[in-house]
Amino acid sequence: MTKMIIVSLPVANLQASVAFYKALGFEPNPQWTDDTGASMVWSETIQVMLLTHAKWRTFTERPFPPAGTASTMLTLSLDSREAVDAMNSAAAAHGGQADVNPVQDWGFMYGRDLADPDGHLWGAMWMDVSAMPAAAKQG
Repeated sequence: MTKMIIVSLPVANLQASVAFYKALGFEPNPQWTDDTGASMVWSETIQVMLLTHAKWRTFTERPFPPAGTASTMLTLSLDSREAVDAMNSAAAAHGGQADVNPVQDWGFMYGRDLADPDGHLWGAMWMDVSAMPAAAKQG
């Protein structure tokens, strides 16, 4: 089996969250979708499971983080600076928040952070590895 990342996120409004993630470029996977959760595919190896709060509670009893806090931020790589800008614009137009952090522009790397309707943080980034300074390549 191919190694995959499946990120599960609790959402207050499943339909609104599905529409939001579709606007960002995720594709719905009907095989793993019902009225309690929706599988949204980013790539062959990355998927997001959007789960109603009731469904989420079948996974854990841990409390939801307070509004306005963050426990993690996931970053998606995109093909261009324009794609990063488009994702950020789509987030703002579909119930999320664009530019939740300052824009990051180092010439060879460009990133903008956004939040979904439930406040889950995502980074959208583009990088030209061939233009990366030698010191950055060595880590």
